[in-house]
Amino acid sequence: MSSLKRRTFLQATGAAVALSGVRSASARTAANEEIGMGLIGAGGRGGQVSGGFKKLPGVKFVAVADPDESRAKKLAGSLGAEKVYTDLRKLLDDPAVDAVIITTCNHWHCLAAVWAMQAGKDVYVEKPLSHTQWEGRQVVNAARKYDRICQLGTQQRSDPMQTEIKQFLHEEKALGEIEYVQANRFGVRGPIGKREKPLEIPKEVDYDLWLGPAQEEPLYRSNLHYDWHWDWNTGSGEMGNWGVHVLDDVRNVVFQDEVTLPTRIVATGGRVGWDDAGDTPNVHYAYFDTGKIPTIIALSNLWSNPDTKKGSWSSRAGRKVSGPGTGYVVTCEGGSYVGGRGSGTAYDADGKEMRKFKGGDMDRIHFQNFLDAVRSRKKEELHAEIEVGHHSTGWCNLANVGFRAGGEVPGKGAANLDVGTDVWPKVLEEMAAQLKPFGVRPTDDVIHTSPMLTHDPETERFTGEHAEAANAFLKRKYRDGFVVPEIG
Repeated sequence: MSSLKRRTFLQATGAAVALSGVRSASARTAANEEIGMGLIGAGGRGGQVSGGFKKLPGVKFVAVADPDESRAKKLAGSLGAEKVYTDLRKLLDDPAVDAVIITTCNHWHCLAAVWAMQAGKDVYVEKPLSHTQWEGRQVVNAARKYDRICQLGTQQRSDPMQTEIKQFLHEEKALGEIEYVQANRFGVRGPIGKREKPLEIPKEVDYDLWLGPAQEEPLYRSNLHYDWHWDWNTGSGEMGNWGVHVLDDVRNVVFQDEVTLPTRIVATGGRVGWDDAGDTPNVHYAYFDTGKIPTIIALSNLWSNPDTKKGSWSSRAGRKVSGPGTGYVVTCEGGSYVGGRGSGTAYDADGKEMRKFKGGDMDRIHFQNFLDAVRSRKKEELHAEIEVGHHSTGWCNLANVGFRAGGEVPGKGAANLDVGTDVWPKVLEEMAAQLKPFGVRPTDDVIHTSPMLTHDPETERFTGEHAEAANAFLKRKYRDGFVVPEIG
């Protein structure tokens, strides 16, 4: 039995020896200030995040793990890490590793985080936290059970600008009462290819470890790396890729984290215009009933000009002020706030500019915030503590469930649903305009539209009519040896 498996068994049974090991590791980190870091996932994002951490004082990279050995060796060299592993479990066995950064594919985030915390490591995990809502809750439970510091990589939480915006909207009430919020992600992408024969896995990749919790299925896309985002087996689509950043901003700035998860959801969208191997939607719209402020997200990866395959969409939805391509609009009785990464602008009711906001070095602050909490052992100091990250990721997970359940329980089109706000039909008119150049209507079979789904934020499950179809997507089937454990 490996030492990791032994630790996992002991901790699961509450053995004192394992718990004392966790405490002694924490004491060592606090005493020595230098934190031994391990990186799990050596792709592009792994290089970006680890490079940011490497610039901070008191950080030493000990090891890098990735099932693609060539990528692991290359990144380890640039970080000065002497140890390279294809199997992340060997990295977690390393006593010199105090904390880990997880920048794997989405489907690995939760299992890697739980295993790391069971091994006594603190965790910085990239967004989205989870591939399904159930497994995200197990990460939160693990952080509590093993008393670990765990931060989500929603770095916008650390931008000082966010505090200024909250004061402007809530304390000063400079724009009056908030009426509704629209989040946007209009970012052009292209198809990922469609092969006749399954993709041959590169010889330097340990594919069993690359798959981990995911099912082994033939891949018909052109590339193994990155394009896993657009496959439900391993990714969460654009909603989980960029949507989580924007919706986390909404939860932070607009709701000040008082709303954990929505109570009702309707979603519509499809994968249109691309005859490729992806199965996540490239057009995806969702309405969230929060019990307070109606919230909508509009997402499109389509070109505005199909002939040239160029140009991105925008959204005005009846407002005087157009929304950003990636960001959100807070519409108030006295004007609007238009926010994006690193900047924002407030407008009065006539669309005249009132005030500009400028962001700071959010990445550096976010990374340092994690290191400070590792040393202090105070999880309340984290800007994106893992339960906050679980809730923000949850909005994306539930939007994805709405889309997928829409394929199981066909609706009559989202425009026929009265959600209680007149903005939703206006946003759907814009969606129809995006689809039209591709010869698709919102009522066509390629577009999945969920019925109104009722969700209980306390149990994190759907209730009422259509609950069975929706709840089926809250937990996935895991491969033997890579099962996310239920943490009580």
